[in-house]
Amino acid sequence: MNTVTVWVLDQDSAKAFFTEKLGLETRTDAPLGEGMRWVTVGPKNQPEVQLTLMVPGAPAQDPESAEQLRSLLAKGVLIGCTFTVEDCHAAFEELSGRGVTFIHEPQQKPWGVSALFRDDSGTWHEILQPHH
Repeated sequence: MNTVTVWVLDQDSAKAFFTEKLGLETRTDAPLGEGMRWVTVGPKNQPEVQLTLMVPGAPAQDPESAEQLRSLLAKGVLIGCTFTVEDCHAAFEELSGRGVTFIHEPQQKPWGVSALFRDDSGTWHEILQPHH
């Protein structure tokens, strides 16, 4: 896997959230013509993995579908990515200190220690300390 799409309401705000609050790096920020931009971010230690921060609309969606997707984003019901961390409790404290809003604090799950947060567009993401 190379690129994962994260739908966002505003690319500038999302880029700031993912780089300044989560600590990812900007990989690409390039115009694609008439009001369209290709914005990607990724973990510094994983150059092969990137998230593209996409605003709903053409050419991916027709206007009605784009509006439905924006509505789902605004409701905060979309699920995004899982970010693997060495220590979920420490990552929770660090990210909380940077202003990340968590849905729940670290909890023991069958797959590891997990905490859920929302990005600035409302999408849920997970930080996960997997069982080794």
